[in-house]
Amino acid sequence: MSPSDYAKDPIADLVQHENKALDAIFSPRSVAVIGASEKPGSVGRTVLWNLIINPFGGVVYPVNPNRPSVMGIKAYPTVADVPDQIDLAVVVTPAKAIPALISECADVGVKGAIVISAGFKELGAPGIALEEEILRHAQRGRMRIVGPNCLGVMNPITGLNATFAGTMARPGNVAFISQSGALCTAILDWSIREQVGFSSFVSIGSMLDVDWGDLIAYLGHDESTQSIVMYMESIGSASSFLSAAREVALSKPIIVIKAGRTAAAAKAAASHTGSLTGSDDVLDAAFRRAGVLRVESIEELFDMAEVLGKQPRPKGPRLSILTNAGGPGVLATDALITSGGQLAEIDPATFSALNNLLPPHWSRNNPIDILGDAGPERYAKALEAVGKDPNTDGLLVILTPQDMTDATQTAEHLKPYASHPDKPLLASWMGGPDVEEGVDILNKAGIPTYAYPDLAARAFTYMCQYSENLKSLYQTPLAEALEASDKHPDRSLAAEIINRAVSEDRAILTEAESKQLLSAYGIPTVETRVAKTMEEAADFADAIGYPVVLKLYSQTITHKTDVGGVQLDLGGRTAVKQAYEFIQKSVAKSVGKEHFDGVTVQPMLELKDGYELIVGASLDPQFGPVMLFGLGGQLVEVFKDSALGLPPLNATLARQMMSQTKIFHALHGVRGRKPINLDELEKILLRFSQLICEQRRIKESDINPLFASPEHLLALDARFVLHPKEVTDDELPRPAIRPYPIQYCSECTITGNVKVTIRPIRPEDEPALVKFHETLSYRTVYMRFGHDFHFAERTTHERLARVCFVDYDRQMYLVACVRDPVSSAEQIVAVGRLSRIRGTKEAIAAMIVADAYQNRGLGSKLAETLRGIAQNEKLERIYARVLQENQYMLQLCKSVGFELKPEEGGRFILGELKVQ
Repeated sequence: MSPSDYAKDPIADLVQHENKALDAIFSPRSVAVIGASEKPGSVGRTVLWNLIINPFGGVVYPVNPNRPSVMGIKAYPTVADVPDQIDLAVVVTPAKAIPALISECADVGVKGAIVISAGFKELGAPGIALEEEILRHAQRGRMRIVGPNCLGVMNPITGLNATFAGTMARPGNVAFISQSGALCTAILDWSIREQVGFSSFVSIGSMLDVDWGDLIAYLGHDESTQSIVMYMESIGSASSFLSAAREVALSKPIIVIKAGRTAAAAKAAASHTGSLTGSDDVLDAAFRRAGVLRVESIEELFDMAEVLGKQPRPKGPRLSILTNAGGPGVLATDALITSGGQLAEIDPATFSALNNLLPPHWSRNNPIDILGDAGPERYAKALEAVGKDPNTDGLLVILTPQDMTDATQTAEHLKPYASHPDKPLLASWMGGPDVEEGVDILNKAGIPTYAYPDLAARAFTYMCQYSENLKSLYQTPLAEALEASDKHPDRSLAAEIINRAVSEDRAILTEAESKQLLSAYGIPTVETRVAKTMEEAADFADAIGYPVVLKLYSQTITHKTDVGGVQLDLGGRTAVKQAYEFIQKSVAKSVGKEHFDGVTVQPMLELKDGYELIVGASLDPQFGPVMLFGLGGQLVEVFKDSALGLPPLNATLARQMMSQTKIFHALHGVRGRKPINLDELEKILLRFSQLICEQRRIKESDINPLFASPEHLLALDARFVLHPKEVTDDELPRPAIRPYPIQYCSECTITGNVKVTIRPIRPEDEPALVKFHETLSYRTVYMRFGHDFHFAERTTHERLARVCFVDYDRQMYLVACVRDPVSSAEQIVAVGRLSRIRGTKEAIAAMIVADAYQNRGLGSKLAETLRGIAQNEKLERIYARVLQENQYMLQLCKSVGFELKPEEGGRFILGELKVQ
């Protein structure tokens, strides 16, 4: 269905909307230039000229109320006067006129607009008000907008040039998106010189409507696009970006250069886009979570797009370097190690093979120096031997032009090794004109070639980083890890603790309250009693047993050591009383006696051979709650050994977060020390992640120290800062990645007195989902999908991982489960889906029920549950597409309230349900 056909069948339009929403912008049949002009040097003239001289298979209509024609083409006073249905409007008028113009476009059914004009939120409140008015009109007309304050959009594949750039991009397979229009023009000039082509070339501007997520999702389905590269200044909607990137990254590389690493650059970026830039470290964590590769320079941006398009991703960080000179090998090694890679250890079998084919004086180590007189055959045989080494994840071949070196023939001899299935091959042909022909041969063979070996080594480590990012996307955590971590938190106790503090206008929980809160979520803490008097402290110490620790109890002070608020190893009542008096006087002297509310009494545990860790969370302005793990104690800010992660975590993500720190290696056991229980530590991170996601009133928190030893994992101290009661529940920050929606778990009973649990799907459901598909008959599969969808295709890890690792804001997959009467294992017997249509308050529903559970009321229960979720999520409409012969499902749709109509010329019935 083309953009101009949308009005013929609005329901079919919505079913197709997910992948077609931006077709009106990228592949229009008709374009109106609102503000077209003949004035030399004007944007209106340049845009119109670019559309005319670059045939794109459509018609161009100038819109100008003051001229009968523009550049010899008939002009129209308004877009409503254009006789054709307009797909795309390019708006180049002053900002104040644009809301009315967008309203006119919405009235006549224009589906896409590019607002090139500036003068919006980058100017403050008046500009923001204009944007809000524009967006209201666009949403009313189901219209998508790129911009404002942008260069425009090119589609070099079709020839569309809806920009005011001075030239047209070459066609290619890389999609480029930039927030900076000026950078677009610079990249465009560079690409023409370097003969780099693009599938799409987009200046996104300040992202009033279409954002990173929309473009990533659209280009992810674009057959002409093999990779997506982006220049980013601000991320906009973090959830939209993460959702789309996680969906697309496995099939197409997404490579980003993000401006604003330094404070000065971040300030400049914010003033440029009118948006917050957020913490750069948090952004790195988000990119890792989404499978996105971040690079440091424009050159690396396009270089990595080429490399990842030509060579397989490495399975690990170990690189073997083959060279005919020692110095370049050393340079490559330095670059490899400093950027996070490793030199491969030569396997004994490989060592023996190299000994047999190389001269006696070869390096006998990695880098493998095959000596300066190496000819093409020596290079090829050595590469073949090293390529078989099981310890090697990637290969780098370096050539320096010595008198006896044949750079061209050596390149010819390496061509057969360009397509190893799982080990990338890179090359560095050093020199000038003498090696150019060889470089050309290698590049045409698909072997990325660099002028210097350090650049090649860094490219390899980028490839490793990208591979690691992708691994974290859809690795299925073990079900037993989740079950073991699920301590059924006491949410009512947690809410009571937090609500009491908020009602008392306290922003900080006391240490005792903090530990109660941790205990409510199954995080082990040390016994803590609050004493308001000296005698009470001594009595508690007697009851606990000596030695004990006294700590300041205060509703206003969190850093107790700063005011002398900690006394250790107290051996009797007298020592406890003296410590009480010391803390009381120290606090009064440091900050005032009103900050002293008593002390806490805790056992002085004999904690030996352990480590002080920190687990914490804080808020990022764009991504919401962000978790931290690392080396803790009083010197946490000094050592700065920590890693960040976005909650919610699963077992895989928790372990990866820990592994990014230096202290993680010590936790395995070093210098004769026993390892700590990393599985239990992982569970603590999972429970803390759950606490942060569920108790959104928490603003900041940390467990410091979390003592970790082979015998103990204990939260010795904790701190929680809360949002004040003036912040309503709806205003509380949410995680950028929606946590598991536990509120949609329910139980029901179906025919046969079978109890069924209906709940949102979880990552660890993948194995059970495979077994579910094993039970489905050919007829059931055909009725659901409308074709013979083979079992092997339905159950690939990649497909099912995408289903199980779902973005709950975007798609709500439900599974209906029963317990096996013998093993008590959970079995999936039905699956339902509610997929939100991007940019709307509408969704598409689908379901499939195992043969043994059909006609037992389960389908109705599942449909009603989906409808209830749609109401809670404030959706307005649900659409369904059902095969005409699937009478059971059609009857079910009617019973739920769907209005049904035949699909024009198709085998399906289309259903629409207005959500009440």
